[in-house]
Amino acid sequence: MASTKVTFTLDAATLQRLRDAAERLAKPQSAVVREAIQDFHDRIGKLSESERTHLLRAFDQLVPAIPPRPLAGVKQELTALRQARRTGGRKTPAGQHR
Repeated sequence: MASTKVTFTLDAATLQRLRDAAERLAKPQSAVVREAIQDFHDRIGKLSESERTHLLRAFDQLVPAIPPRPLAGVKQELTALRQARRTGGRKTPAGQHR
């Protein structure tokens, strides 16, 4: 793989972390940066553990609140909605109620 030299500006704390990681892993700083960027890129779009836990808690609270309905009633409502869509939707202009 071809390498290209680049210049970055890092604050003192970040630079110290980079140096510490390179020393502890016995790797060049550039290898640590490459691996960190790869790890970061792989996580883009994925939930963190705290986000995942938060969403699972919300799911566990919301699902029991969904009222149980017989399947036949759900199918009947969906059929009525589909029928209304096929026949042009609203019977009265938006904003006018009977």
